[in-house]
Amino acid sequence: MRTQRRGGATRFKLCGRAAPLVLRMCGLSAGARNGGRRLELELVPRPGARRLLPQVPPHPHVTFCSHSTDFEVHRNWLAITHNLPLSQWYYEATSEWTLDYPPFFAWFEYALSHIAKYFDPKMLVIENLNYTSPATIFFQRFSVIFTDLLFIYAVRECCRCVNGKRAAKDILEKPTFILAVLLMWNFGLLIVDHIHFQYNGFLFGLMLLSVARLCQKRYLEGALLFAVLLHFKHIYVYVAPAYGIYLLRSYCFTASNADGSAKWRSFSFLRITLLGLIVCLVSALSLGPFIVLGQLPQVISRLFPFKRGLCHAYWAPNFWALYSAVDKALTVIGLKYNFLDPTKIPKASMTGGLVQEFQHTVLPSVTPLATLICTFISILPSVFCLWFKPQGPRGFLQCLVLCALSSFMFGWHVHEKAILLAILPLSLLSVQRAKDAGIYLILTTTGHFSLFPLLFTAPELPIKILLMLLFSVYSFSSLKSLYRREKPLLNWLETIYLIHLVPLEIFCEIVFPLTPWKLRFPFVPLLLTSVYCAVGIMYAWLKLYISVLSERTSARQKAE
Repeated sequence: MRTQRRGGATRFKLCGRAAPLVLRMCGLSAGARNGGRRLELELVPRPGARRLLPQVPPHPHVTFCSHSTDFEVHRNWLAITHNLPLSQWYYEATSEWTLDYPPFFAWFEYALSHIAKYFDPKMLVIENLNYTSPATIFFQRFSVIFTDLLFIYAVRECCRCVNGKRAAKDILEKPTFILAVLLMWNFGLLIVDHIHFQYNGFLFGLMLLSVARLCQKRYLEGALLFAVLLHFKHIYVYVAPAYGIYLLRSYCFTASNADGSAKWRSFSFLRITLLGLIVCLVSALSLGPFIVLGQLPQVISRLFPFKRGLCHAYWAPNFWALYSAVDKALTVIGLKYNFLDPTKIPKASMTGGLVQEFQHTVLPSVTPLATLICTFISILPSVFCLWFKPQGPRGFLQCLVLCALSSFMFGWHVHEKAILLAILPLSLLSVQRAKDAGIYLILTTTGHFSLFPLLFTAPELPIKILLMLLFSVYSFSSLKSLYRREKPLLNWLETIYLIHLVPLEIFCEIVFPLTPWKLRFPFVPLLLTSVYCAVGIMYAWLKLYISVLSERTSARQKAE
């Protein structure tokens, strides 16, 4: 533990795994910074503290709120956009958390900063690194809740697009009600935005609203919303192929042949021109000022930092997690049986939580170009199906989910939170067909479980388990009730796989910390979680792909 004096405050830094235990003994909860390796308490003398916290000495007052590193990330972006001219936004590097989102999100932070100054002006000082105060935390939390209003509206619009054939007498069993709960109370979105802290809610709101507009055949509105979304957060470029092909096939071609193929003579140059104008105008509004300033290369380098490495610090449960785990296993075996020279093995290990570039030990190292090629190849079948086997909005949603999953499985430096990009739109399919509901249950359970490492302190353990348990129980029970007349949503093998998540969590959170392996192999819980969840997510991806490729197009869908 280290102590610092700053003004009238005393800041205690508790380092290591013992910090959460110390805080629990004091009756406090803990937040994390710097990847969860440091916990801080700030003691500030204030009047009345003795009445509020009688167990604390007479003068100090504990001002502490549980929060993640992303609080500092967004606080820094508020400060950058508020104090600096546009020309310095993507060059400022006082903090390690530099601005690396597209310009529309930077303008969003700029707008928030003019409200934030009325809560605590000190949060807008660039040099106030790791600054926290009750007012700052309250403002950031409240801003997420307020912007979620767009997500709520988007959910309402998506529910209006749901087929009402399965209308039930009980409102709790109606597909629209089930969909509203699956979206609005999504466990992953809840913990990522409202516990860990990010602004995914309103971004997913834009995406779902664009999906709803396409389902309602309001194509230009859907295209505009998605173009705007891309300039808020560029991760949504993963699903851009689904939007592009669907708009080209359903909007630019005004008629189809009897077999469902596109009638080339019906191609509308006017419509594709309108789509092009929307994309160009939104891009000009977002990137135009930086093009004029000659800073577009700098903006691009911030948006696509390939030097961050293949895997994120928390391994996303994808193909590369399996690939790296195999490399790790082969390295251990090679060292044990003297097949490898210890002096030639890189010291940097992915499992140590590093995100820089590194070299695999046994298997060939993966480059950004290799991941791009793998992603492109994995997306192609879904795009071909959307073009040659048109199935209306449902085909578009299937392609969107497959694009999101393919990018998640093979992308470069994928964040574990990106699984929500597939889970949320798959919710719309889950209330339409039993086969999709089964895939949804597998994907959402393993995908949400893979987010557990984001909340790693002792006080957060019961919270995340209870929240996921509540959401999972509702998901399984509501979808089972919706498809009660059909065969079981999961087979026995899938059920056994999901049940084994329970002993895995018990081992990682309770058993492993008590073993002597904790100090020697601290990466084991994260490795086991990533690898086990990667198997389930890859299985769901393959099962959905097989379902789409083997599906026949009905006459009605061809006509649409």
